[in-house]
Amino acid sequence: MRDYPKTLVIIPAYNEEESLAHVVALIREHVPWADIAVIDDGSQDATGRIADRLGVIALHMPFNVGIGAAMQAGFLYAARHGYQVAVQNDGDGQHAPQEIPHLVAALLEGDADIVVGSRYLEPRGYITPPMRRFGIIVLAGVISAITRRRVTDPTSGFRAGSRRVIEFCARLYPHDYPEPESVALFARAGLRLKEIAVTMNPRYGGQSSITWWRSAYYMVKVLLALFIGLLRKVPAA
Repeated sequence: MRDYPKTLVIIPAYNEEESLAHVVALIREHVPWADIAVIDDGSQDATGRIADRLGVIALHMPFNVGIGAAMQAGFLYAARHGYQVAVQNDGDGQHAPQEIPHLVAALLEGDADIVVGSRYLEPRGYITPPMRRFGIIVLAGVISAITRRRVTDPTSGFRAGSRRVIEFCARLYPHDYPEPESVALFARAGLRLKEIAVTMNPRYGGQSSITWWRSAYYMVKVLLALFIGLLRKVPAA
């Protein structure tokens, strides 16, 4: 096993009682050198109780604050406890923990501050519903223009960030649509981003709340947030 820096895997989880134990077990199997923090985002099911039983770092939000604020809580914890790398791994089982060492290894190459796992750099069998895929293509084009670099998967929440990213996100992180907004935010703050190809799985349990209508609504709101964000001053990381 190579010598990895102090790493925290952050799992934002809202009503993921069916998949959380499975996800944590896989992370422990494939990333035994990392600590795990589950951010229970005001779940209405047993997610919080399961997190407590699993023996991970369990942070409980008082109510559903959304994935952006939940992730920022994880970044705050990582910043205050001296972690050098933070990895986001969703709680629904779609992210494959065996890919985490690849994300961290790419980060340690030193040419990026944050590494994003992309579903679309190469074909690996993951099928995105047509309406959602159209929205991702539109967002990718807009964000690529804003950042002046090619971005293929702006909605991916499978990421590894350096200490510099941890400290920046602990201070400033989008709460509404964090993945695409943060890609543009990182570029404007002078943080270097790169993508690597990863394999994504179907959800292990539960049901996605993203319908075709929600996909269209999401795309419009994210585009507005991106354009409004261009008017705001972003501090350097």
